[in-house]
Amino acid sequence: MNVLLWVLQVALALFYLAGGQYKVFHFDELVKVPPASALSRGEWGALGGFEMLCAVLLVVPAATKWIPVLTLFAAGALALESLVLALWFARQSLALRATNPLVYVVVGGVIAAFVAYGRYTLSPLS
Repeated sequence: MNVLLWVLQVALALFYLAGGQYKVFHFDELVKVPPASALSRGEWGALGGFEMLCAVLLVVPAATKWIPVLTLFAAGALALESLVLALWFARQSLALRATNPLVYVVVGGVIAAFVAYGRYTLSPLS
């Protein structure tokens, strides 16, 4: 279980690192998606910065064994953020298409919730 959680943590970190940098540095492309245009550049930048910080906290504290509980908190925070974004995107469209950000948010949130649960219950970090 520990190996599976590590693989998911690294994959999730890469997923949110890429998504966070996209929100911070590619705002002009982001606003072309209809639900995304409701937030300002600063709001998307704050979300992107938060996602990149959590991506780092998913791996670094656990790997260095320096305050490894931060990994659990980062996974939980990403799951909560994904839930809020999923509810917001679901109000806009429930179409299951690759262009709908709801699909990516839900998948990332489910994996983040599983990592948080796994690191708390199944295979805690010491």
